[in-house]
Amino acid sequence: MSSESEDFGLSGSLHLNSIDWTDSNHRRSVAASLVQGAYILERDRQEKRQGSQALAPPWWEFFHFKLLRQLVDDAGSCIFGSIYEYTPPSSHCNDTIDRSPRYVIAFRGTINKPDSFSRDFSLDIDIIRNGLHQTSRFEIAITAVQNVVAIVGDSNVWLAGHSLGAAMAMLAGKTMAKTGNFLEAFLFNPPFLSAPIERINVGNVKHGLRFASSLITAGLVLATKGKSETSRSEDPFAILSAWTPCLFVNPADHLCSEYIGYFEHRKKMEEIGAGAIERLATQHSLRDLLMSVVRRGDETAEPLHLIPSAYLNVNLTPSQDFKQAHGIQQWWSPDLHLKCNLYKYK
Repeated sequence: MSSESEDFGLSGSLHLNSIDWTDSNHRRSVAASLVQGAYILERDRQEKRQGSQALAPPWWEFFHFKLLRQLVDDAGSCIFGSIYEYTPPSSHCNDTIDRSPRYVIAFRGTINKPDSFSRDFSLDIDIIRNGLHQTSRFEIAITAVQNVVAIVGDSNVWLAGHSLGAAMAMLAGKTMAKTGNFLEAFLFNPPFLSAPIERINVGNVKHGLRFASSLITAGLVLATKGKSETSRSEDPFAILSAWTPCLFVNPADHLCSEYIGYFEHRKKMEEIGAGAIERLATQHSLRDLLMSVVRRGDETAEPLHLIPSAYLNVNLTPSQDFKQAHGIQQWWSPDLHLKCNLYKYK
């Protein structure tokens, strides 16, 4: 039984009859629709919808993409992503075509259905544990990304993902950026694991808590690594700073809304002359540092969710509930009220 959200004819971005690849709203809508295509591919598999009964193809064919490959998890054989190739008809060639991708690699998020939920949920736990980089699904994903980039170059490839899939795309993008390959990325509702400070409505209290957190985090970094080691070590954020993914967050979604405060706080710390403290704190997770102390100095992995630069897009359109605030469907709506800011690491 299909839901209305799975049917492109009922829920898709039918308003995009012609794509202007220089229009950020068009690019966002297409990327989100291709991620939805990855979701519906897995739902088609679960519901055994094939041929004319399959609901997934219109989610990419409407925009003149072709499905090249399904990305299949080795645990449970569920489809977690897709590789698309852009194949516009000659009649659609125009001045904006140079801004289009040749390939898009899209990753879906968690599906609350028995055939995939247990595997997806275990990966959600891996995100909480900061261990997504050690999973077989990520190995399949990054190998696919590396293979496509090796053939066509990084300027021709987009990454896109939602929720769990956004975490997957972010990790893939960071991994590629460390090798000098900067892929355009569209990360919808990417998880940010932190205390929900952004939900506090009193500005001074919110800023005070973030300031205290930065002081504690920076202090723990110096205490655990030592001042000399910290000053000698190469700045990982400086290496990644040229990669500027597009983040799409909703303030009513507590799973991703902390990105708003994460970037705004960094700017405020620079303004009050505490930039050096924040540059140290912004690269580290307080939770992971505390765990490192508990484990007596065990090496911790680089926090997945922390990034130096981003185009942060905040959906200010009111949401009815958490499901709507966290849903992928909001991101191809033609009447979004978006607040967009560029944050560059200095």
